[in-house]
Amino acid sequence: MVQTTSKTPAKETLLTPRFYTTDFEEMSTLDISNNEEEFEAILEEFRVDYNRQHFIRDEEFDASWNQLDQETRSLFIEFLERSCTAEFSGFLLYKELSRRLKHKSPVIAECFLLMSRDEARHAGFLNKAMSDFNLSLDLGFLTKNRTYTFFSPKFIFYATYLSEKIGYWRYITIYRHLEQYPEHRIYPIFKFFENWCQDENRHGDFFAALLKSKPEFLNTLEAKLWCRFFLLSVFATMYLNDFQRSTFYESIGLDARQYDIQVIRKTNESASRVFPVALNVDHPNFFKILDECACQNKNLINIASDSQGAKLIRQLPLYAGLGFNLVKLYFLKPLDTKSTWGTIK
Repeated sequence: MVQTTSKTPAKETLLTPRFYTTDFEEMSTLDISNNEEEFEAILEEFRVDYNRQHFIRDEEFDASWNQLDQETRSLFIEFLERSCTAEFSGFLLYKELSRRLKHKSPVIAECFLLMSRDEARHAGFLNKAMSDFNLSLDLGFLTKNRTYTFFSPKFIFYATYLSEKIGYWRYITIYRHLEQYPEHRIYPIFKFFENWCQDENRHGDFFAALLKSKPEFLNTLEAKLWCRFFLLSVFATMYLNDFQRSTFYESIGLDARQYDIQVIRKTNESASRVFPVALNVDHPNFFKILDECACQNKNLINIASDSQGAKLIRQLPLYAGLGFNLVKLYFLKPLDTKSTWGTIK
């Protein structure tokens, strides 16, 4: 029997999956009376637990994966680690929210509890996949040693809604591609993505309902500015991360840039049904500027890893250029979703 080694967690950066905490007292005062029926319907969906029997490994996982070349293997393990960390982060947050809200908002508390069940199932399945490569994440170590970022409930709603929806589109896009080109399915976990992404979709619908229960989170000028900020943050983070990992996407027959463009378009369209604004991703400069950002970020990483001195001095112009490009993207005129949703492709 091959021994499994505990993997050293990846170094935390602005682009790595984060662990969150929030103002639990403010969360406990949430009033859902204006759409309580929607929450009851969502809760019933969670209780059904459509994927209860889905995450069961079959004999295909018993194969040897030594045929993967070293670079593909390394990038795939990184994909599993990042995905596992993100899912486990969701589990911790949802579990704590369910515990804190149990006696104050039982419907919301049970929704969080059942979402934490889903996220734990996802994280466990991903961590088990890592064991096929003789590695595992020490999730207990991560719980105690990861830096927790504080977000107010409003920001948790924006960020997590988008995280769940973009997760849906990432998973389903990969699944549909590999369904069409099974020769690129380098590992059996991808077969599980169709049902898996439906968990992400249901979670996103729950956070959409939370946002709609607080009209000031959607109907004010401040809300529009924050929606733009979180849309851009989520899209840019994915784009910059995937630009660094284009070889992994090539190994499963995808062009990383075209994959990201499709996921961004679909997520932007989904968000437009909830958010008061959407980003104008059809603007001729939108993806051109994102490409510049990705190149600047890659150059920053290269400088950080080389052996030459004066790293900060060499990095400063790149940081300035990257920041300026992100500001330009933020100030591209957005789409008013109330009047222009039908024009979003």
